[in-house]
This record gives sequence, structure tokens and C-alpha cells, in this order.
Amino acid sequence: VITEVAGIVTFSDFVESVSVQQVTDDVTGLTSLVVTDPKQRGSAGKDLRPMVKLVDESGEALCIAGTDIPAMYFLPAGAIVSLVDGAQVGVGDVLARIPQESSKTRDITGGLPRVADLFEARKPKDPAILAEATGTVGFGKETKGKRRLVITDKDGERHEELIPKWRHITVFEGEHVERGETIVDGAPVPHDILRLLGVSELANYIVNEVQEVYRLQGVGINDKHIEAIIRQMLRKVEIETSGDSRFLRGEQLEAARVLDENDKLIAQGKVPATYHPVLLGITKASLATESFISAASFQETTRVLTEAAVNGKMDSLRGLKENVIVGRLIPAGTGLAYHAERLRKAQEAAQKSSAASSGPTASEVEEALSKAL
Repeated sequence: VITEVAGIVTFSDFVESVSVQQVTDDVTGLTSLVVTDPKQRGSAGKDLRPMVKLVDESGEALCIAGTDIPAMYFLPAGAIVSLVDGAQVGVGDVLARIPQESSKTRDITGGLPRVADLFEARKPKDPAILAEATGTVGFGKETKGKRRLVITDKDGERHEELIPKWRHITVFEGEHVERGETIVDGAPVPHDILRLLGVSELANYIVNEVQEVYRLQGVGINDKHIEAIIRQMLRKVEIETSGDSRFLRGEQLEAARVLDENDKLIAQGKVPATYHPVLLGITKASLATESFISAASFQETTRVLTEAAVNGKMDSLRGLKENVIVGRLIPAGTGLAYHAERLRKAQEAAQKSSAASSGPTASEVEEALSKAL
């Protein structure tokens, strides 16, 4: 943490043995203050937020040059403060050092659970909080144990977020933030990235996080393999407005089915349905597939087959798994031509049978009568 203005240091919420601890370095013998983790403070120190303020000689708070933002720096857990209260500092001086944590996923045994969490789209413990909108940060009235962070966008609309006081906020009063930017430290929730930043940002995040684990072991995996899994995780969409379609609001459907229906509605000059993508973990995505044969071959076989029987489901055998299970050629490669030919023959047979069952047309009846007479 580096100063942006010159002034005198004053400590706030520095309570020894509660919010900060005196620690002596074994090598240098120097004593410094270390900010205690809020989880280890007990009830007395939960609401304390150690910070360093910069004031002038008269004790007036200094502001960062060219702004109305006061020069105050909140310190996260583990920050090491080498200065003393009342010390004189210049621009660019170090106020506190934040030790770099050694990663816990340094080997493949620690890394694989991380990969599993990403592919199952699990919410991490104490996740990062992302900015809901682009705008200016402000702080509102505090409640017991929580701070009220307010983001005001360019239209003047306020987006409020209640944040526990022990969480480390990475933004300051008056700072400009972009939608989806991290405002509270932690591991981001994949669902939040999708909601605020979109599909491409989510795909980049998952690919980079998975690759990081394998790169440490010197394993090279092409991104396309991870992207293929992400595509399956994002196969479903949730309907927001139904438009002129027969879908219901809040219904989760295959994206391909919704796109096909919307294309038909647009061609007829009708209002298409609006939707947003939904992220499912790979287990849930496999069980939520439209093919009950494919779902039953994976997990919860009894439940899947029972539901299919109760609902009278029909499997059109469009995917690869279900065709392998029933012993047919898969609809890919040379099998694609085989399936296309079968479909064409089935359609021709259906047209012939419908023509035969419909009976003679009016013109055919007239022609037959004229011949008979």
C-alpha cells in the first residue's frame, strides 16, 4: 500500500491484541504491526476496520490530489505495517505490505478439486462481490456488522450492497468502477460472471483457471477441449419474456430449441421470446438433457426412468450416447448420411400415407363422374 499524498500518518481502529498484533521478525529482529484476520478476533474486534489516514500538521484530513477523496487506506488481514502513529511520509512511501500468499494448488492433488469445483459450477466460500453496475462508489448508512456500499450510475440510479465489516473492500469512496469489477476480495462466483459480464468472459475465466492447474504440472491441454465442456454447461437458457411463443416465463429449455422457435416466430412477423443463458454443473447438465436414455446412463437411473415413464416422454435419439446405447450408428461422420437417408425415406412414407388416407380430392371426384356418365 503506497501513499498518494505527503502527510502525517494516523492509525484508526488499531487495537493491539484485538485488531492488530505486534510481531517480531526472526531474521531482522524488527517489530511490526500485523492486521489480525477478523475471523480470529472474537466478538470485540469483528466491527473494527484498521485503516491508515493521512492528515496535515493541523490534523485536517488530506485528499488525494485533484479529487475530493480522502487519503485513507483500509488494510486487509495479514497486512504488515512498519510505520508508527504520527510518522511523516512523502508521496510514494510504503504504508503497509501485503504478503503474497503461496497458492494452495501447487500440486495436482490440490489442483484437481479446484477443477472439479469449476466444472460443477460450485459457489466458493466467502466469494468475491462484483459491481452490479458501472458508476461511482459511495458508502451509505452502516447497519450492525455491515457496511452499505452504494454504486451510483450515470443515470443517477443507486445500486446498494450490504457487505460484512470483516470483508476487505478493494474500492474507495468516489472511485469509478465498471460493471463486473471486483469490489470485495475473494474467489468470483461463475454465475455472477455470467450474469454481469456475459458468456465469453465466463468461458475465459473457466479456461484460464483450469489451465493454471495443469500448466503447473507441465501438462499442455488445448483450450478447445475445455471450451467443449463449457458449451455443454451453457446448453440451457431461462425464458425472461415469452413473447408470442408457447414457452413460460422462468422455464429452462435447450438453447437450440428456443433459437429454432424464435426463428419461426420472426419469419411469421411475431414477437420472439427473450432469454438469458444458465450455467449448470456438468453433473446437472448431463441429467437435464432432453434424452432420457442419455440421462439414465449417467446417474440417478431409477429417478430418470421413473420420471420419463410418468411424463410419457419420447426419446428422438438425436445425440451420440443414446444411439450407442440402442446399438445404432451415431449421427456423425458416415452415420450422418445414413441417418439423413432414413429421415428422407420416413418423410416420403409419411407423405404417401397421408395422401392415401385423405381420400380423393373434389377435382378427382368430378373427373371420375364425367367419365362414368
